[in-house]
Amino acid sequence: MNFQTVFVIFPNLTQLDFTGPLQVLHRLPGSTTHIAARSRDPVPSDCGLWLLPTTTFAQCPQADLLCVPGGFGVSAAMADEETLQFVRRQAEGARYVTSVCTGAFVLGAAGLLSGKRATTHWAYRHLLEKVGAVRSDARVVRDGNVFTGGGVTAGIDFAFTIAAEIAGLDIAQSIQLAIEYDPSPPFSAGSQSSAPETVRSRVEGIYARRAAEFSAELDTVLLR
Repeated sequence: MNFQTVFVIFPNLTQLDFTGPLQVLHRLPGSTTHIAARSRDPVPSDCGLWLLPTTTFAQCPQADLLCVPGGFGVSAAMADEETLQFVRRQAEGARYVTSVCTGAFVLGAAGLLSGKRATTHWAYRHLLEKVGAVRSDARVVRDGNVFTGGGVTAGIDFAFTIAAEIAGLDIAQSIQLAIEYDPSPPFSAGSQSSAPETVRSRVEGIYARRAAEFSAELDTVLLR
Protein backbone atom coordinates (compact mmCIF):
# COMPACT_ATOMS: atom_id res chain seq x y z
CA MET A 1 0.00 0.00 0.00
CA ASN A 2 1.25 3.46 -0.88
CA PHE A 3 -1.15 5.59 1.14
CA GLN A 4 -0.64 9.33 1.57
CA THR A 5 -1.96 10.94 4.77
CA VAL A 6 -1.95 14.74 4.91
CA PHE A 7 -2.57 16.75 8.07
CA VAL A 8 -3.28 20.47 7.70
CA ILE A 9 -1.81 22.56 10.51
CA PHE A 10 -2.19 26.25 11.33
CA PRO A 11 -1.29 28.58 14.21
CA ASN A 12 -3.04 28.01 17.54
CA LEU A 13 -4.44 24.59 16.72
CA THR A 14 -5.19 22.15 19.53
CA GLN A 15 -2.18 19.86 19.43
CA LEU A 16 -4.03 16.71 20.58
CA ASP A 17 -6.55 17.15 17.75
CA PHE A 18 -3.53 16.60 15.52
CA THR A 19 -1.12 14.42 17.48
CA GLY A 20 -3.76 11.91 18.66
CA PRO A 21 -4.76 10.86 15.13
CA LEU A 22 -1.16 11.26 13.97
CA GLN A 23 0.06 8.66 16.45
CA VAL A 24 -2.46 6.15 15.13
CA LEU A 25 -2.50 6.86 11.40
CA HIS A 26 1.25 7.10 10.86
CA ARG A 27 1.43 3.43 11.90
CA LEU A 28 -0.70 2.24 8.98
CA PRO A 29 1.39 -0.18 6.89
CA GLY A 30 2.67 1.40 3.68
CA SER A 31 1.52 4.86 4.73
CA THR A 32 3.44 8.12 4.34
CA THR A 33 2.46 11.06 6.52
CA HIS A 34 2.75 14.69 5.47
CA ILE A 35 2.28 17.66 7.79
CA ALA A 36 1.30 20.58 5.59
CA ALA A 37 1.26 24.29 6.39
CA ARG A 38 1.57 27.57 4.50
CA SER A 39 5.33 27.50 4.98
CA ARG A 40 7.98 25.26 6.56
CA ASP A 41 8.26 27.60 9.55
CA PRO A 42 7.39 26.13 12.98
CA VAL A 43 3.69 26.45 13.84
CA PRO A 44 2.57 27.28 17.41
CA SER A 45 -0.09 25.13 19.01
CA ASP A 46 -2.44 26.24 21.78
CA CYS A 47 -0.28 24.90 24.61
CA GLY A 48 3.28 26.08 23.97
CA LEU A 49 4.24 23.14 21.77
CA TRP A 50 5.58 24.20 18.38
CA LEU A 51 4.99 21.91 15.42
CA LEU A 52 7.30 21.49 12.43
CA PRO A 53 5.65 21.04 9.03
CA THR A 54 7.15 18.51 6.66
CA THR A 55 5.83 20.22 3.53
CA THR A 56 4.11 23.35 2.29
CA PHE A 57 0.70 23.70 0.70
CA ALA A 58 2.41 24.36 -2.62
CA GLN A 59 4.66 21.28 -2.44
CA CYS A 60 2.35 18.77 -0.75
CA PRO A 61 1.55 15.61 -2.72
CA GLN A 62 -2.03 14.51 -3.29
CA ALA A 63 -3.61 13.07 -0.16
CA ASP A 64 -5.45 9.79 0.07
CA LEU A 65 -6.59 10.95 3.50
CA LEU A 66 -6.88 14.64 4.34
CA CYS A 67 -7.29 15.57 8.01
CA VAL A 68 -7.97 19.01 9.48
CA PRO A 69 -7.62 19.41 13.26
CA GLY A 70 -9.36 22.12 15.26
CA GLY A 71 -8.55 24.63 17.96
CA PHE A 72 -8.86 28.33 18.63
CA GLY A 73 -6.89 29.05 15.46
CA VAL A 74 -9.74 27.73 13.31
CA SER A 75 -11.27 31.20 12.92
CA ALA A 76 -8.12 32.52 11.25
CA ALA A 77 -7.72 29.34 9.18
CA MET A 78 -11.29 29.68 7.87
CA ALA A 79 -10.57 33.27 6.86
CA ASP A 80 -7.36 32.36 5.03
CA GLU A 81 -8.09 31.73 1.35
CA GLU A 82 -4.77 29.95 0.80
CA THR A 83 -5.69 27.39 3.46
CA LEU A 84 -9.20 26.91 2.07
CA GLN A 85 -7.93 26.55 -1.49
CA PHE A 86 -5.48 23.88 -0.35
CA VAL A 87 -8.21 21.98 1.49
CA ARG A 88 -10.55 22.16 -1.52
CA ARG A 89 -7.82 21.09 -3.94
CA GLN A 90 -6.75 18.15 -1.81
CA ALA A 91 -10.34 17.09 -1.11
CA GLU A 92 -11.03 16.72 -4.84
CA GLY A 93 -8.60 13.82 -5.13
CA ALA A 94 -8.71 12.38 -1.61
CA ARG A 95 -10.34 9.06 -0.79
CA TYR A 96 -11.15 10.34 2.70
CA VAL A 97 -11.85 13.92 3.77
CA THR A 98 -11.74 14.23 7.54
CA SER A 99 -11.62 16.55 10.54
CA VAL A 100 -11.29 16.49 14.29
CA CYS A 101 -13.09 18.85 16.68
CA THR A 102 -13.68 22.33 15.20
CA GLY A 103 -11.63 21.41 12.17
CA ALA A 104 -15.06 20.53 10.78
CA PHE A 105 -15.68 24.25 10.28
CA VAL A 106 -12.64 24.53 8.01
CA LEU A 107 -14.14 21.76 5.89
CA GLY A 108 -17.46 23.58 6.04
CA ALA A 109 -15.98 26.94 5.08
CA ALA A 110 -14.37 25.18 2.11
CA GLY A 111 -17.83 23.98 1.04
CA LEU A 112 -17.20 20.32 1.81
CA LEU A 113 -19.93 19.62 4.39
CA SER A 114 -23.01 20.73 2.48
CA GLY A 115 -25.76 18.24 3.26
CA LYS A 116 -23.32 15.97 5.12
CA ARG A 117 -23.84 14.55 8.59
CA ALA A 118 -21.01 15.77 10.79
CA THR A 119 -19.89 16.23 14.37
CA THR A 120 -17.51 18.49 16.25
CA HIS A 121 -16.79 19.53 19.84
CA TRP A 122 -20.04 19.46 21.85
CA ALA A 123 -19.95 23.20 22.51
CA TYR A 124 -20.02 24.04 18.79
CA ARG A 125 -22.30 21.37 17.29
CA HIS A 126 -25.25 23.75 17.13
CA LEU A 127 -23.24 25.90 14.70
CA LEU A 128 -22.67 23.15 12.13
CA GLU A 129 -25.80 24.10 10.20
CA LYS A 130 -24.15 27.44 9.39
CA VAL A 131 -21.73 25.60 7.12
CA GLY A 132 -24.46 23.45 5.59
CA ALA A 133 -23.84 20.34 7.68
CA VAL A 134 -26.41 18.12 9.35
CA ARG A 135 -25.57 17.98 13.04
CA SER A 136 -24.83 14.66 14.71
CA ASP A 137 -23.99 14.22 18.39
CA ALA A 138 -22.03 11.02 17.82
CA ARG A 139 -18.35 10.86 18.76
CA VAL A 140 -17.33 9.80 15.24
CA VAL A 141 -19.50 10.32 12.16
CA ARG A 142 -19.16 9.01 8.62
CA ASP A 143 -21.11 10.35 5.65
CA GLY A 144 -19.78 8.93 2.40
CA ASN A 145 -16.07 9.63 2.28
CA VAL A 146 -16.30 12.36 4.94
CA PHE A 147 -15.33 11.37 8.49
CA THR A 148 -15.60 13.84 11.38
CA GLY A 149 -14.59 13.41 15.01
CA GLY A 150 -15.82 15.15 18.14
CA GLY A 151 -13.75 17.21 20.52
CA VAL A 152 -10.02 16.69 21.10
CA THR A 153 -9.69 13.14 22.50
CA ALA A 154 -12.40 11.93 20.13
CA GLY A 155 -9.70 12.27 17.49
CA ILE A 156 -8.13 9.04 18.76
CA ASP A 157 -11.39 7.10 18.34
CA PHE A 158 -11.83 8.77 14.96
CA ALA A 159 -8.37 7.60 13.92
CA PHE A 160 -9.04 3.99 14.89
CA THR A 161 -12.36 4.06 13.07
CA ILE A 162 -10.75 5.19 9.84
CA ALA A 163 -7.70 2.93 10.33
CA ALA A 164 -10.05 -0.06 10.37
CA GLU A 165 -11.75 1.26 7.22
CA ILE A 166 -8.42 1.62 5.41
CA ALA A 167 -6.40 -1.35 6.63
CA GLY A 168 -8.89 -3.69 8.27
CA LEU A 169 -9.90 -4.48 11.82
CA ASP A 170 -6.88 -6.66 12.59
CA ILE A 171 -4.39 -3.91 11.72
CA ALA A 172 -6.40 -1.27 13.61
CA GLN A 173 -6.54 -3.47 16.71
CA SER A 174 -2.83 -4.21 16.42
CA ILE A 175 -2.11 -0.49 16.47
CA GLN A 176 -4.42 -0.11 19.46
CA LEU A 177 -2.48 -2.75 21.39
CA ALA A 178 0.88 -1.32 20.31
CA ILE A 179 0.07 2.11 21.76
CA GLU A 180 -1.77 0.58 24.76
CA TYR A 181 -4.95 2.53 24.07
CA ASP A 182 -7.07 1.14 26.89
CA PRO A 183 -8.78 4.17 28.45
CA SER A 184 -9.69 3.98 32.09
CA PRO A 185 -10.02 7.58 33.35
CA PRO A 186 -9.79 8.24 37.09
CA PHE A 187 -13.21 9.89 37.06
CA SER A 188 -16.22 10.12 34.78
CA ALA A 189 -16.53 13.75 33.71
CA GLY A 190 -15.72 13.47 30.02
CA SER A 191 -19.21 14.17 28.70
CA GLN A 192 -22.06 16.49 29.52
CA SER A 193 -24.19 13.55 30.55
CA SER A 194 -21.70 12.16 33.06
CA ALA A 195 -19.98 15.25 34.50
CA PRO A 196 -21.08 16.49 37.95
CA GLU A 197 -23.52 19.40 37.82
CA THR A 198 -21.06 21.91 39.26
CA VAL A 199 -18.41 20.93 36.72
CA ARG A 200 -20.84 20.95 33.81
CA SER A 201 -22.21 24.39 34.70
CA ARG A 202 -18.74 25.88 34.99
CA VAL A 203 -17.43 24.47 31.72
CA GLU A 204 -20.63 25.08 29.76
CA GLY A 205 -20.52 28.72 30.83
CA ILE A 206 -16.97 29.13 29.59
CA TYR A 207 -17.72 27.48 26.27
CA ALA A 208 -21.01 29.31 25.78
CA ARG A 209 -19.08 32.58 25.67
CA ARG A 210 -16.49 31.17 23.31
CA ALA A 211 -19.17 29.63 21.06
CA ALA A 212 -20.95 32.99 20.80
CA GLU A 213 -17.69 34.65 19.75
CA PHE A 214 -16.97 31.88 17.28
CA SER A 215 -20.47 32.14 15.82
CA ALA A 216 -19.87 35.81 15.05
CA GLU A 217 -16.48 35.02 13.52
CA LEU A 218 -18.08 32.30 11.44
CA ASP A 219 -20.73 34.70 10.14
CA THR A 220 -18.01 37.13 9.10
CA VAL A 221 -16.13 34.45 7.18
CA LEU A 222 -19.23 33.09 5.46
CA LEU A 223 -20.44 36.54 4.41
CA ARG A 224 -17.19 37.43 2.61
